[in-house]
Amino acid sequence: MRFVIQRVQHASVTIDGKVSGRIGKGFLVLVGIGMEDDEQIADKLVQKLVHMRIFEDENGKTNLALKDVGGGLLLVSQFTLYADCRKGNRPSFTRAGKPDEAQRLYQYIIRKCKEEIAVVEEGEFGADMKVELLNDGPFTIVLDSEEITK
Repeated sequence: MRFVIQRVQHASVTIDGKVSGRIGKGFLVLVGIGMEDDEQIADKLVQKLVHMRIFEDENGKTNLALKDVGGGLLLVSQFTLYADCRKGNRPSFTRAGKPDEAQRLYQYIIRKCKEEIAVVEEGEFGADMKVELLNDGPFTIVLDSEEITK
């Protein structure tokens, strides 16, 4: 499982010209689900995500988490985070999770985040989405379950 976390001043996702999700200050999270992923891995990454301290405190140190700043989450599924570009110029996505299982885990992640964070918005699994954001910093972190769960 891979989360690409971008600290934002605001972000939104639009599907067919209609805004599906919108947040102010918080995290835009691109969520990639792989073949080997399950709820246990999702739980570990969600806990890491919601406690990630990358907002500045009164001393300018990145010491505050989402809850500390009243931030929101915008979760967007993105299987292309599992692109394998080692051979040729056309990416392979064979390590991405099967659609039914990936969608189930994506919904699970959304539910778990809602248990922790007051404002959780989402994209639509498998949809053609237009994502807009104002990256704050820029500040981007990649969480990869292969690095965190070992």
